[in-house]
Amino acid sequence: MYYYLVLCIDKSKMKSSKCDVLIENIGQLLTIPSPGRPISRISIKSLGIIENGYVAIKNGRIISVGKGKYRGKVKRSIDANGGIVLPGFVDPHTHLIFAGTRAHEFAMRLKGKSYLAIMKEGGGIKSTVKSTRSAKKSELMNIAKRYLDNALCWGTTTVEVKSGYGLSTSEELKILEVIALLQKKHPIDLIPTFLGAHDIPEEFTNNRGKYVKAILTEMLPEIAKRKLATFCDVFCEKGVFSKADTKKILKTASSYGLFAKIHADEFSHTSVCKICKEVDITTCDHLLYTRIEDLKLMGKAGTIAVLLPGANLFLMKRKRPPVDKMRKLGVPIAIGSDFNPGSSPIISMPVIISLACLLYGLTPEEAIIGATINAAWAVKKEDEVGSIEPGKFADITIMSIKNYEELPYWFATNQIKYVLKKGKIVNKRCN
Repeated sequence: MYYYLVLCIDKSKMKSSKCDVLIENIGQLLTIPSPGRPISRISIKSLGIIENGYVAIKNGRIISVGKGKYRGKVKRSIDANGGIVLPGFVDPHTHLIFAGTRAHEFAMRLKGKSYLAIMKEGGGIKSTVKSTRSAKKSELMNIAKRYLDNALCWGTTTVEVKSGYGLSTSEELKILEVIALLQKKHPIDLIPTFLGAHDIPEEFTNNRGKYVKAILTEMLPEIAKRKLATFCDVFCEKGVFSKADTKKILKTASSYGLFAKIHADEFSHTSVCKICKEVDITTCDHLLYTRIEDLKLMGKAGTIAVLLPGANLFLMKRKRPPVDKMRKLGVPIAIGSDFNPGSSPIISMPVIISLACLLYGLTPEEAIIGATINAAWAVKKEDEVGSIEPGKFADITIMSIKNYEELPYWFATNQIKYVLKKGKIVNKRCN
């Protein structure tokens, strides 16, 4: 049994207004209306389905959403042909800017070597740092543009992008500058995150404190001055950055106006999510080893759990985050690709939606909401994208499938017909 929603928003004006683009003949329109906060207790009703719906767009924004026929004048119409229509996907966790691959490490893991063991031997993040430091901005831009083009073909219209493969003031600035340049040349909206605390660079191997000081006194002031980042993230893990380091870095970042994120509990329990009592943490990401006492604090603080099943698949990890406890405690869940060369070279959000269901036990409704409105909350863009509501940007994905449950079902099969960014079709070059 399905629950359908009809949005009644001043129909006398909106349904008869002139629009630039009309999407019509929609089998299932997933509006996913935002209740003013991330959605934590999810059901079919949360999808806000309109059967036989339409979406009217003007000046890049949605002006009307409804059922049946649109009565206003239309410049151009797009026939959804009975397929599903939903918001463009929001990817809230990527490491998009890097050079090289780590295919050799993939082969090493197949032979039994762990990710952390490879890191200790100079592989992992440090390997990508070497390649990225030696690459010019133009090279990094061209590489990242290809990845973004691929993401767009899979329906992603907003992407959070971390630095973190520079690990020095000049190289971290270089990566953030590349993100800023890419934003001017690519239709996908990019949300820049400073992740200088991704690993300890080789030149600071025996002096982590000195590197933390460089982050606090050199990198953060310059990044804030030049407005190169929206968020600051820290990889808190044994052998990398401690809970105390994380709190110090994120408190300083907050003083500069940056929002806070944490790579938390990916390989062990660190209890780092408890700092949300003292620092306003937007998201805690990974959370494979997070305990119930951490989740209780996250729930009270409104911190979003960003789950990254692509890394589980690629690292062949059977450990899964405590999803049932997140549900019970009302912790909102978003999902992301964690796109990076070492642990998740996956850029497709429909694939991530499938993996979230298969590996983590999310329902189709939870996974879709995790990749749209909750992901929009995770990057502070909930007022602009993530749902199909009047006033928001017309970031929309039109699919050939007839039922939303088919989205995770057709694993790694691209069912997307059109991707609209601010009302314009932007996936014409996709196969």
